Amino acid sequence: MNRKLLSLLLVLALAAAAFTACGGGSGESSGGGEAPEGGDALTVVKIGASPTPHALILEEAREEMEAAGYELQIVEFEDYVLPNEAVSSGDLNANYFQHQPYLDQYNEENGTDLVSVGKIHYEPFGIFAGKTASLSELSDGAQISVPNDATNEARALLLLEQEGLIKLKEGVGIGATKLDIVENPKNLDIIELEAAMLPRSLTDVDLAVINGNYALGADLNPAKDALALESADGLAAETFGNIIAVVPENADDAGVKALVEILKGDKVRSFIESEFDGAVVPVE
Repeated sequence: MNRKLLSLLLVLALAAAAFTACGGGSGESSGGGEAPEGGDALTVVKIGASPTPHALILEEAREEMEAAGYELQIVEFEDYVLPNEAVSSGDLNANYFQHQPYLDQYNEENGTDLVSVGKIHYEPFGIFAGKTASLSELSDGAQISVPNDATNEARALLLLEQEGLIKLKEGVGIGATKLDIVENPKNLDIIELEAAMLPRSLTDVDLAVINGNYALGADLNPAKDALALESADGLAAETFGNIIAVVPENADDAGVKALVEILKGDKVRSFIESEFDGAVVPVE
């Protein structure tokens, strides 16, 4: 055998060894996600969520999503703006943190057209004790902190009205602002704060009206710890159910549809009822 032929055979042998070492022809997928039993790579569904309770609820859906052929990637956000920006830009397939009135407000203010593809749960708002231990002990000029975003501030004011602390202009509904307070017998000082700051404000104010997810994140259970709570079968539950939001072109996406179906299923419903003990309520 001449030297040229020997060299050629040696080169071919080395190339074959390198191909095998790199996994070529092994039958394994190089795509993201674990391969289900059929051998196909999982399709990624990337969703943004508030840490509590939304991300916890999504974690409960992970196993069923994998069985359906999807890898659920959960990205946690501490605020109420970035998750919508990420869906609009295409960085996320969907998000799960907000109710429809907030989404409507966001779309109007930002020129976006995000849509809901399913209502999953409701978080009752609660009034929590700060420097004052009960509603009956409120003194003249007491300070009450509320969320500063329009829809949640209205909701907080409606709860204060429900408890007889203020009276709002008739018919103002979920559009209420501080300017719509027509009776304030105790001269309450309503302090508007970013929703995430409300639990931390309890040491400085007499009372705080806190969103359910931020209350839970601060180890406050609205169903047990609140001085007053929205009714789970009233207008608030119907209006403020938390939704899965997407861009319109993703409304019929198979992965998003699978996620909504699983989140509405018996397994996740049972988890919500047992894990949050009334602080989070599944909706039909």
